[in-house]
Amino acid sequence: MLEKLQGIVMKTQDYGETHKIVTIFTGQAGKISAIARGAKKPKSRMAAVTQPFIYGDFFVYLKSGLSTVQQGDVINSFRRVREDIMKTAYAAYIAELTDKLTDSHSPDGYLFNQLYRTMNWIAEYEDSDIPIMMYELKLFKKGGFAPAVDRCVNCGGREMPFAFSIAEGGLLCAKCRHIDSQSIALSDKLARLFYVFSEVELERVGTISVKEENKKLLRDIMDAYYDHYGGYYLKSKRFLKQMDKLN
Repeated sequence: MLEKLQGIVMKTQDYGETHKIVTIFTGQAGKISAIARGAKKPKSRMAAVTQPFIYGDFFVYLKSGLSTVQQGDVINSFRRVREDIMKTAYAAYIAELTDKLTDSHSPDGYLFNQLYRTMNWIAEYEDSDIPIMMYELKLFKKGGFAPAVDRCVNCGGREMPFAFSIAEGGLLCAKCRHIDSQSIALSDKLARLFYVFSEVELERVGTISVKEENKKLLRDIMDAYYDHYGGYYLKSKRFLKQMDKLN
């Protein structure tokens, strides 16, 4: 059946001399893989709409396996992302993470909306660290390994102060912190931010002011947590870390 879907191209793969296989994350059908015939031809109408990070309308013959893109129209090319190497790296990271942590043909309109808004943020603003962490936590929830950020993971208590335990999978209160001697102490503000990042939509957030040292602490915790529970190697993440070292 031919369906009209709005989606974001997450990755492409050459198929034969003239075709591409594209992975598209859509609001209506979830993640799909589809062949775009002739998309490698320079003059093909499919060439522009099958580039990574394109947000567009796609007319797709949906199948349980490999679908077929009949035609497509660009809605937003995210041009500013393509023109900046760091923005491209951030976009590649969230696209790869989304691909790894979502199942095919499993619709999630909420997650799709948050992906689109995060892509928009990356395009429009120079500092994307906070929106990316917000999106990551929502993806961790989708993947089934989100940390407990609203209570102590051991006793369920909600009284601050908290520490973050990688091994235990979330926050530990002062009474339970002895369970993990490697847990990381958090200020009350940072503990609250973890909850906000996990539960609040990006469109409801204005400017969040976080000191650079605190932002780095949050980033280090997120990276260590994913390394412990995520299970997928991410080429884009390695590139980002290399870029951070250069900067």
